Order: sequence, then structure tokens, then C-alpha cells
Amino acid sequence: MPVDLNTLLAANDEVAEKLYRTFDYQIAIDPHQAGCFTIDGIDKIQYIGGQGAGGVFVQLPDLRILYVSSEGEAGVIAADFNAFIQLIVTHPYWQDLLTFSGGGKLSEMQRAAPALEASILDDEEDLDEARDFVIAELALSEPADAIAALHRAVSTSNVIVRARSDGNPCIGLFRTFTADQSPWLRDYLE
Repeated sequence: MPVDLNTLLAANDEVAEKLYRTFDYQIAIDPHQAGCFTIDGIDKIQYIGGQGAGGVFVQLPDLRILYVSSEGEAGVIAADFNAFIQLIVTHPYWQDLLTFSGGGKLSEMQRAAPALEASILDDEEDLDEARDFVIAELALSEPADAIAALHRAVSTSNVIVRARSDGNPCIGLFRTFTADQSPWLRDYLE
């Protein structure tokens, strides 16, 4: 059964704690948190949470999940809430996949993934345990290809997000770096 926000809100507190501590997703439904931006052509959004660094996640009327960073970046990252949860649990380094995408190339994201996974496992001793717990508690199914789904969502994002302060559009989520250019990832590349 797909996970939705109500399923998550009804889950035990340990699920919410693991999502926040390990996967940098704090569940919240306070609409005031999403007040620093507007979306062209969309008046109604549902704020679904945030990150420790100030990024926010909202669900659009068509159910897609939009991410707006505290640094002025924005884009759709998942087709729906279930795909969003699958993404952050499977690839908690999803933002780094976008950073090391070589300008939005799926092949670069796929190439960076094993190095990012290895580096995060070196830093996060309890990652596998947290993944297993969240997957079991939410009966979360394995995504077919979360990296391709992320790439597709960001590539086809046709949403224009504007900073409320000055009305300027936010920049997209893809960056031009590759894993080869990262000193901390080079050692993990195959």
C-alpha cells in the first residue's frame, strides 16, 4: 500500500525521529513555513515538511512533491508522496545526486550513486538500520529506479517558483559537477 502523509502522521514517533535524524525530513503541516515563495499558476499547496538547513517540501495539487531550498533552488523531485519517501529513504543523498549530475545527466547521477552510498555508509553507522526500520514500519515497497524517477521529475519540472521577497524565479536543482570533480568522492569511484 502506498505511503501518504496521513500514514506517516499516524506512524509511531520513532519513524518520525528516524526520518528527521537520518533522512533529514521533518514532518510538518504548518502552511506558514512555505510562505517565503510563490508558485506561478498555483494558489493551493500543502506544506508537508522541511529540512534542518531550511529547505521545504510541498505537495502540489497534482500530487507531485516540490522542493524549495533555503538557497533559492526549486524543482519537483517526486511524482507523489510515496515516491518522495522511497527516494529519501533509498537515497538520502538525493541532493548530492543532483549536484553531481553533470548538468542533469542521468548517467552521471547513476555513476555518482555508489560513491555517495559508500561515503554516507562511512559517516552514518546506523543508516542501514534506520532504512530497515522505516521500510518495515511503513511497509514501504522498493522503488523500481528511484534515481531515474528523480531525474525524470526534475527534468520535466515545469513549475516556476519565485522568491516572495523580490519575485525572481528560483534556479533549477541540477548542478554541473561530476563525481570526478569531488575530492571526497574520488576515492569511492569504481
